[in-house]
Amino acid sequence: MLKDDLSLNFAQIGLITLVYQMAASIFQPVVGYMFDRHPFVFSLPLGMVSTTIGIVLFACSPTLSGIFIAVFMVGIGSATLHPEASRITSLAGHERRGFAQSVFQVGGNLGGSIGPLLVALIVAPHDRRYVLWFLVFAALCFAAMRPICSWYKNYLAEQASRTVKNLKTAKLPLSKKRTAFAIGIIVILIFSKYIYMACMSSYFTFFLIDKFGISVSASQIYLFVFVVSTAIGTLVGGPFGDKYGRKAVIWVSILGTAPFSILLPHVGLPIAVVMSFCSGFMLSSAFPSILLYAQELLPTRLGMISGLFFGFAFGVGSIASAALGGFADRYGIEAVFNFCCLTPLLGIVAAFLPNLRNRPEP
Repeated sequence: MLKDDLSLNFAQIGLITLVYQMAASIFQPVVGYMFDRHPFVFSLPLGMVSTTIGIVLFACSPTLSGIFIAVFMVGIGSATLHPEASRITSLAGHERRGFAQSVFQVGGNLGGSIGPLLVALIVAPHDRRYVLWFLVFAALCFAAMRPICSWYKNYLAEQASRTVKNLKTAKLPLSKKRTAFAIGIIVILIFSKYIYMACMSSYFTFFLIDKFGISVSASQIYLFVFVVSTAIGTLVGGPFGDKYGRKAVIWVSILGTAPFSILLPHVGLPIAVVMSFCSGFMLSSAFPSILLYAQELLPTRLGMISGLFFGFAFGVGSIASAALGGFADRYGIEAVFNFCCLTPLLGIVAAFLPNLRNRPEP
């Protein structure tokens, strides 16, 4: 719709995506670090204000520069939401932090799943101004944030009066050298996870159409099976991390994806769909534990570490999607899957993650 409305070329469409991804990825650790140092009760509504401005500009702007500003504002809203909501989720979760983180992330999975459907139903049959209907969701978000801000205000007041000094001087569970090593391992794990997720999310439908000759509509249904599996896996992964430990869940989830991902390109259609569900379920169950493990490494920098890893995950996913597209143009879509099916094998490096015992509570 943008391409037709503003007479854009594909390079300009790519620039719009780049501006959004840069804002949503790069600013996440910056926002997290800033609010770590200076906690702000109304950080979540502040981010939603940015998103709301972006929605209005996106619906109404008649120029490309206005669209750039719109997606930048939406990206800043995302960059505020993820580290701040993850921090508040972690603080409120106590001994069930994994479960709390999973529920939070399932909200993102649900929005990502139904967003394109709502655009197809509400916006596509009409014109771009109908994007303004999404302000209803922004209003619901503001309403949901009121009790959250109230709780967070009381929490910060309690910390200021009793434990803020202890929080700022909390000791790291590992030495700085081992902490840096552990974060390096986590970066490798996120790299392996999101390359495969980008492959499935962007190119699974093309693979099914090319290999089995199915219709576009059928391929979308099979993609939905994969998307649902990621939501279920995210919801299950956090509680398992609470019960059995973050390291165990990370190791089993990523490395355990490999048998399903490796089989997927070499089986018939029904089994391939089953393999996609299993791989999506296994791989998605890892991220809540990855994020919480990283937070436990740096318990006084919950926002910064959340922003860093959410931002890195977004960045890897967007770059991988573009790179895999070029790879598919040159070598074919099946070659992409034969390559990407091996990336979960990198999960073996999770064996080198240090065990975190007696972690300090945030």
